[in-house]
Order: sequence, then C-alpha cells, then structure tokens
Amino acid sequence: MGGDDAYKSVFFTSGAEAVENAVKIARAHTQRPGIIAFDGAFHGRTLLGVTLTGMSAPYKQNFGPFPGDIYRLPFPNPLHGISEVDCLKALDQLFAVQILPERVAAIIIEPVQGDGGFLPAGPAFMQALRRITAQHGILLICDEVQTGFGRTGKMFAFQHLDIKPDLVTLAKSLGGGLPISGVVGKAEIMDAPTPGGLGGTYGGNALACAAALAVLDLFEQDNLLQRSCQLGEQLNARLRQLADKYACIGDVRGVGFMQAVEILDFETGRPDAALTQKILDSACQEGLLLIKCGLHRNTIRFLAPLVTTDSQLEEALHIFDIALARATGRLG
Repeated sequence: MGGDDAYKSVFFTSGAEAVENAVKIARAHTQRPGIIAFDGAFHGRTLLGVTLTGMSAPYKQNFGPFPGDIYRLPFPNPLHGISEVDCLKALDQLFAVQILPERVAAIIIEPVQGDGGFLPAGPAFMQALRRITAQHGILLICDEVQTGFGRTGKMFAFQHLDIKPDLVTLAKSLGGGLPISGVVGKAEIMDAPTPGGLGGTYGGNALACAAALAVLDLFEQDNLLQRSCQLGEQLNARLRQLADKYACIGDVRGVGFMQAVEILDFETGRPDAALTQKILDSACQEGLLLIKCGLHRNTIRFLAPLVTTDSQLEEALHIFDIALARATGRLG
C-alpha cells in the first residue's frame, strides 16, 4: 500500500470472510456502527456480504431480514445517466437525512465494480471519497477481491487512482485457485480488535499460503502486470471493433485485462438481458464460456487468466464474433 507507515495483514479463507472482517476492524477502530456501500456492489454471499451487496437478485431474495446500519449510494454509471457529481450529492444527502458522518465507520467500494457490470470508479470520484472520509474520520475500504493481483494492469486497482485506502480486502487470484483471503491495513487500525476477535479455522493455512507465495513469485518471473496491460489493450481494441460491427454493443469498458461489453436494444437503448443470454448460449455452443453481470444482467465480462496466450485470445474473440452474428440474426 506504500508509504512509511507500518502495515499488518490477517488471513482468512474466502472473499466474503475478508469483507466481513474488514467491517469488524473498521467498527472496532472507529467505535462507530455505520457502513456505506454502493448500488451494484458485490461483497459476498454471507449474510453481511449480501447486505452490503447492491443487487436484489439473485443474492438477496428470501434471505432477510438483513443486518442494520448499512447504507447505500448510487455508483457512477455515465452510460445510464449517473454522474460522479450525482453520487457525491447523494452522499451529502445521506449524511443529512440518514446518518451523520461521525456515526459512519467506513465506506466500502470496489475500484472497478465486478458483478455490478465492470464499472470503473474514476480518479476524481475516488479522490473525492478519500478527502471526505479523511475529513470525517471514516475509513475507506477498497474491496480488491476481484480487481486485485494484476487484473487491471497494476497489482491493485486503487493504484490507478492516486489514493491510499485504509483497508484492502484480497482473495481469488491471491491463492491461484486455493482458498485464501486477507485484509491489509495500517497497523494501528488492524490492531483495534481485541485478541481473539478475529480468526477462523482455516485462515492462513500453510498450503494456501505457500500457493500465494508462489503466485507472487510468478508475477515477478513472468512480468504478469505488463502482460495484463498488453492483453487488455488487445482485448479492448478488438471489442471496440466488434462494437462498430454490432449495434447491440452499447459500451465497451474496463481497466487492464478486466473488460466488458454492455448489450443494449439498439432501438430503445435499454438493457437487453434476453439478447445477452442468446449471445452467451451461442458462444457456449462454439466452445467459449462467458458470464454475464450488471444490475440487469446485460453485460458480458471478460476476465481470463493473465497467462492467456495471444492465440487463445484471438480464438475466443473469433468465437465471440460468431456468437454475436448468430444471436443478432446476421449468421444462420
């Protein structure tokens, strides 16, 4: 995370577990109850995780009631008319009518929303959040469970934004497929919980930690951050070519090798979940597995391994082109 401050880490098993413990650490340090999250956020499937998650389906239905003192803000989405200024005004409004800032422990945010649609938070917005949180003694938690470890071309997505969060949650790519997660933060914050307040049966187990160390070695040996940038440039360029070819692609966006296309009805400009599913089904029939995301499940995300070869990427995009043509009726 940089700087001369002392930092500490604590290890767990899943991303949701890291998020829940980051909330516990923030509340212990600030002695405040409130947590602010965002529409479209995904922070896990545990009870607190789904409460922080900003999507009703499929994550929340029939699982309530949910924990209290969780508040929500809109996330910037220029394609659908939600500006960064709108979101900051909503934060002012939240402070005015729902919870005073001195009662808020933390704001938790994905620097690039994952399941919410691969929406990047811009530098100006994140820097504004950093100023506001610092002003009011609120911790800023960056959830890097999906964005961390090179997905965006830097080790962590917040490094694109010229900010330093107070806490960072990690998982997924950290263990190269083995179950390990963690929370990293300044020592004075991490030390706030009393002894025994944090822990877990399998947290920081020897096998997963060995895998995580091997992952870090591979990043250095194989220049995976540079490779992520190269792959991201290639993928973004080809997706933009496809957007010029197919009117249903309303947006191409992402950071590094974390890219997505949003599928819209080209006549109405509205999210087209049905067409999105047809594209996914067509791609699957041709041998390419893709998944959807976004509030309306109309965004197709690309999150391939950083060791993907140029030929594999080209093959995947060729199949995606065929799938688009077939789903839109341009190929019989």
